[in-house]
Amino acid sequence: MSKTTTSHYDVAEHLSTPEEMAAYLEASIEEANGDAAYIAKALGDIARAKGMSQVARDAGLSRESLYKALSGERIPGFDTILKIISALGLKLHAEAR
Repeated sequence: MSKTTTSHYDVAEHLSTPEEMAAYLEASIEEANGDAAYIAKALGDIARAKGMSQVARDAGLSRESLYKALSGERIPGFDTILKIISALGLKLHAEAR
């Protein structure tokens, strides 16, 4: 019987268009079930796809601060989330349930 080999999957490698990034964030928000750190981690995946250095510059944050905020280990402030969403070229909106 042959061995099964696996490789590391990085979603950031598969997010190449703004539409894919928006769909990924939307799906992550639905799956998060109120877990803000989960959503922050999804934003981190998108930021890595776009390039962390550029996103940090566009958001007015240091690269290190951006990594920490989007690590999924902490919950960044809402003002930080809004800056990051804007820097990613995304828009936050609400709709009735």
